[in-house]
Amino acid sequence: MKILVTGATGYIGGRLVPRLLESGHSVRCLVRSPEKLQLDTWRDDVEVVQGDVLDSSTLEGAFDGCDAAFYLIHSMDGQGNFSERDNRAATNFRDAAEKASVRRIVYLGGLGDSDDLSEHLSSRQDVGRVLADGTTPVTELRAGVIIGSGSVSFEMLRYLTEVLPVMVTPSWVRTLCQPIAVADVLEILVAAVSDQGSESRIIGIGGPDRLTYEEMMREYAEAAGLRRRVIIPVPVLSPSLSSHWIGLVTPLPTGVAKPLVDSLRNEVTVDDNSYAEEHAGPLTPYRQAVEDALQRSEEAGVLTRWSDATDSPAQPVPGDPDWAGGSVMTDVQTAQSSADPPELFRAFTRIGGNNGYYTMNWAWSLRGLLDSLVGGVGLRRGRRHPTEIHPGEALDFWRVVRVVPNERLDLYAQMKLPGEAWLSFEAEANGNGSTLKQTALFIPRGLAGRLYWYLLFPFHVAIFGRMARRIAKAAESI
Repeated sequence: MKILVTGATGYIGGRLVPRLLESGHSVRCLVRSPEKLQLDTWRDDVEVVQGDVLDSSTLEGAFDGCDAAFYLIHSMDGQGNFSERDNRAATNFRDAAEKASVRRIVYLGGLGDSDDLSEHLSSRQDVGRVLADGTTPVTELRAGVIIGSGSVSFEMLRYLTEVLPVMVTPSWVRTLCQPIAVADVLEILVAAVSDQGSESRIIGIGGPDRLTYEEMMREYAEAAGLRRRVIIPVPVLSPSLSSHWIGLVTPLPTGVAKPLVDSLRNEVTVDDNSYAEEHAGPLTPYRQAVEDALQRSEEAGVLTRWSDATDSPAQPVPGDPDWAGGSVMTDVQTAQSSADPPELFRAFTRIGGNNGYYTMNWAWSLRGLLDSLVGGVGLRRGRRHPTEIHPGEALDFWRVVRVVPNERLDLYAQMKLPGEAWLSFEAEANGNGSTLKQTALFIPRGLAGRLYWYLLFPFHVAIFGRMARRIAKAAESI
């Protein structure tokens, strides 16, 4: 089929498009800012039209020739009035689809059967009613918490659990929900586009586990290798107060956190999950979904540009907000050298062992000693050869994870750390020689990891900039 996808620059849409292409469909993406798709590997395989569902005049021709359309848009951006904007956008989309005789609309909304739904969940369900109030049949899939890097609900849970070893929380931590893996959601969405019939349908989808938010946080902490979290529910924290608290300890804007927190009082479970089971096969357990979202070590060499390369639908992709995927601390240094890239490559691949680290070797020796005292490998492994280097071998307290001849070296830290760390070097040609890009990257584990990074920040300032400059200078004499 030929399918129109809205929200292709967003969390679900950016993951859905390549799966539609893999299924043999042709895809047209309706986006406000086409340039946001430039990093996507599938960009050249789709048709892109510029338009805004809030402006009906920009939708002329967008649906022409399309058999089906996905509505994956939400106006909850922290600016307020999202319910009114959601209804107006859905009305414009419905009318344009009807005019073009689109055979089906697929919409991803939110679970919740209570008569006292939050504004957020009420808005999601109102959108479904608006879309269905036309002649085009609508398959409305309702999901609760979607587990995967980039899902705002999952990211809120991630940051709260990682940052706070002790949490004083509202009673909503005891609310029951049925989280579902993003990979399963994508499978179901791809299948839904082929639904037959002229009637609109509302279908709840969830994973195989029913858990409270407290149980989800404890499971997350265990999967992430964190200490057991102490969670103390109290009845006095209002949604407004909770959202400000979340705004302090997570990167989520308060305006986004508030409607989400308000929604947590509503139970979001599925009575009949047969549609999800039929179209996604064996559903992914919550613990496995969390582990999929956390898996990073195998991509060590890619992490310096994790936002534009990923193999898993549970990991960050282009279009995800900056805070998607958890905290990634970086220190990036650049230095110019009159040497060509091969000479610069030879300079930074000699690092460690008896060659040292080009600056403040006493500080590196001290760090190795401290690591040895706590049971780490320290610097005693040295390096196999003073100038040659190969992927997989040990280099002091590093492991070599990638070597691209004359271009790049990636090292993964095997010292004792409250998190995971990498150090990478890249040599890029310029008109006067080459540029060294040196990146130190750290993914903290819990509060201890964040404190570790910030306590070491003064040493980073003193060491990393000078090291990059001296490597660039050393390359000129090789």
